[in-house]
Amino acid sequence: MAPLSHYDSEGRARMVDVSDKVATRREATATAFVALSPAVLNALPHNSKGNPLEVARIAGIQAAKRASDLIPMCHPLPLSFIDVAMEMRPDGVRIHATAATTANTGVEMEAMTAVSIAALTLYDMCKALDKGILIREIALEHKSGGKSGEYRRASS
Repeated sequence: MAPLSHYDSEGRARMVDVSDKVATRREATATAFVALSPAVLNALPHNSKGNPLEVARIAGIQAAKRASDLIPMCHPLPLSFIDVAMEMRPDGVRIHATAATTANTGVEMEAMTAVSIAALTLYDMCKALDKGILIREIALEHKSGGKSGEYRRASS
């Protein structure tokens, strides 16, 4: 296993120098799941704050663009694409985000930030109905491009 790259030889946290990496197209997809009760699922179209799924989708897009402001060692990236989608399920909402760039480092953190903030926004929009909403299964599903190549999460 390779050593953690965000530490210098004295063990201090540092931003990784990516200036020698080649700028290539890089893409990442992440998911999260928000477990909702049947009552909350049925109430989604009738929320007085607006459509919770659309508000959460937009929040995810905004969050991806701000990942480096939220995660200390994350590089600011010029995103060429970000998409956040909501998939209704009988027990909740699966959130999917795909981020892409042509840069010298990957966009995994942007995709994962998008689904995380979208999930938190969905919670915020629905918490008046149920404080027991669960956010779970935040995961990188796929990444491509760059030196480390392709990664695909094994099915669980």
